[in-house]
Amino acid sequence: MNFTPLGSTNSHEGYCLIKTVEKKLTAKGVPYLDMTLADNSGEINAKLWDYKELPSNQFNALDFVKVRGTYVPFNDTMQFRVERIRGVIPEDNVAIEDYVPSACLTGQVMLAEIEKIVASFKDAELKSLVGAVIEKYREKLLYWPAAKNLHHAVRSGLLMHTLSILRLARGVCSIYRFVNYDLLCAGAILHDIAKIDEMQASATGIAAEYTVKGNLLGHLVMGAINIDRIGREIGISDETLTLIEHMLISHHGTPEFGAAKMPMFIEAELLSQLDLMDARLYEMHAAVEAVDEGAFTPRQWALENRNLYNHGKAYDGGVELMNEEEK
Repeated sequence: MNFTPLGSTNSHEGYCLIKTVEKKLTAKGVPYLDMTLADNSGEINAKLWDYKELPSNQFNALDFVKVRGTYVPFNDTMQFRVERIRGVIPEDNVAIEDYVPSACLTGQVMLAEIEKIVASFKDAELKSLVGAVIEKYREKLLYWPAAKNLHHAVRSGLLMHTLSILRLARGVCSIYRFVNYDLLCAGAILHDIAKIDEMQASATGIAAEYTVKGNLLGHLVMGAINIDRIGREIGISDETLTLIEHMLISHHGTPEFGAAKMPMFIEAELLSQLDLMDARLYEMHAAVEAVDEGAFTPRQWALENRNLYNHGKAYDGGVELMNEEEK
């Protein structure tokens, strides 16, 4: 944990996320809090002894807090004994992105780039539909994760995943000129939008659990329902809504992976492939980054139980893609 030592004492303090918290009783019946504290450097078990349950002294999982305490050895590991704890306040002037797993860009930066793409749409209906959906979900879009676990399960992960697919779509459309760029991009922006209703998450951007509707319907079906409702409210044609809804319910590719229908036109197939590619590359990169150069990862169950190899070759600058009009 990246806690700062305080002078010559053994005390340390810093900001972190309460990952788990449970009220327990000692053998003498005295209440205490058993917590897991986490930041970008890792996590640690923590105890708040002699806990007094007051309205101003209640803490929940996913709270962003400032703590002070001492490290103590316990069963061959280190434990953090909390001396003081409180919620983070604006006067602390700290960014939550520095303390919880977060996307590589802020939500504001990513959403601005996405909205710039939407503003360039030539299709008026798609521009209106996507704009209306973004406006409805704007606040939560800025920090929502793309998953509870696996790919892009970080603060602002949903926007990170969406923007990655949009950038991929730009490259694909510069090669395959028969692809409808506006339709592909609209599907990419909207394909996972119902994850905001599928999962519960706090402003920390970490998903806690799935909602009842999320468990019963899933984000593909929920997304199609939401898009249909919003689209009809603003007068979008049935043809346009049908195309977008098909892209949403088919973007998992096959029924085996949750798709209600297999992709049945080019832009739907492209969305499914780009979605899969971005998810897999994220998972592979995260797994390989966690092991030393020249080592293999443990088996990755989400990637056909493969052991992945870290070859150690760093990013070399890649290649810049430009459209003809940009050269």
